Amino acid sequence: MSDRQDQNRKLTRGLWLFAAASFGFGFALVPLYRVLCDVTGYGDRSQLVREAQVSEAPDLDRLVTVEFVSNVPSFGEWEFRPAMGDLKIHPGRFYEAKFYAKNLRALPVTAQAIPSIAPLQATQYFQKTDCFCFTPQQFTASQERELTVRFIVDRKLPQNIDRLTLAYSMYTTDQKQLAHTAVSAGNGWRLAVGSETRHILTNR
Repeated sequence: MSDRQDQNRKLTRGLWLFAAASFGFGFALVPLYRVLCDVTGYGDRSQLVREAQVSEAPDLDRLVTVEFVSNVPSFGEWEFRPAMGDLKIHPGRFYEAKFYAKNLRALPVTAQAIPSIAPLQATQYFQKTDCFCFTPQQFTASQERELTVRFIVDRKLPQNIDRLTLAYSMYTTDQKQLAHTAVSAGNGWRLAVGSETRHILTNR
C-alpha cells in the first residue's frame, strides 16, 4: 500500500510540474511571437494600416483569388459588407475593391476599420496603396456610404498560395483602443463572410 501511495504522489507531482511548465510556455509564446513578427514581417497586422509604395508589374501567367470578408463586433451598430465575395487577380497589378458601410444609430459616430490577411504568411505580400482603414471614418446619423481599398499582391507571393482573404472589422471610437491592441498583438478576429464585392481594375 505504501509503494502505491508513493507512486501516486510522484505521479501527482509530475502532473503539477507539467501543468506549470505548460502554463509558463503559453505566456512565453506571446513575446516570442512578437519577435518573430518583427524579424520576418509575418502576422504583423500593423503593416496593414500603412500605405505601400509599389510599382505595377503584373504576372499575367498567374491567377490568385482574393476573398473579401467583413465583421462588426457589436450587433445593431453597423451594416458592413463587401460589395463582392471574391476577385481573381494577377499578382503585380493594382486593383480596387468596394465595401458598403451604414451607421445604424441615430447619432454621429467615428469608425475605424482594422484589416487582417489570411493565410498568415501572405501578410507581407499584400500591399494597400489607398484604404479607408488608414484613417478614422466620420459618419453622420444613419449615414451610409461606399468605402474603397486599392491594393496590389506582390509577384513574390509563394507559389503554393493561390487564395488570400482580406478581412475588415469595423470598430467605433469607444472600441478604438481594443482594436489597436488587437493589431499590435497580431491577433485575429472571428469573421463573418460577406456576400459580394465589386471591383474595378485600375491602370497605374
